Amino acid sequence: MKCIGIISDTHSHWDERYLKHFEQCDEIWHAGDICDMATIERLEQPFGMNDDGTEKRRIVRAVCGNCDGGELRRRFKEVLRWKCEGVEVLMKHIGGYPGRYDRSVIGQMYANPPKLFISGHSHILKVLYDKTLGVLHINPGAAGLQGWHKERTLIRLKIDGERMYDLEVITLA
Repeated sequence: MKCIGIISDTHSHWDERYLKHFEQCDEIWHAGDICDMATIERLEQPFGMNDDGTEKRRIVRAVCGNCDGGELRRRFKEVLRWKCEGVEVLMKHIGGYPGRYDRSVIGQMYANPPKLFISGHSHILKVLYDKTLGVLHINPGAAGLQGWHKERTLIRLKIDGERMYDLEVITLA
């Protein structure tokens, strides 16, 4: 079982509550528009010690967004696909929504649908199930200050084998 924290559109803004809410998470996934390496470095900070004396660190996965450049673009791909537990995950900053996927991912979505699709960009929190493809789509909204959103949001969920559960929407007041 893994606890996952999902964040997007931080736009160089750091809030200590990110780590507070992701404290129990094994992995943090950032869906783009990070805008500075300091955000990634803070998400990757050690958070204690293992029994063998080594530092505990979370896995941080990210994709670059349309506002990311330089080092972020060199380090992170635009599209990331991997397996978490038994769940195939696809993440892209600009990805669209069920029935209206972005042309950059629509081929992958229909040829080989993942179980979980994560995108950002819109700054609008959405959790939708695509019945046609059998895909859970999550857009965690925006965690930063820049943009038109009225609420800053994060997502936390658990994955155990092929099961996704305990999805929580966290609102940062």
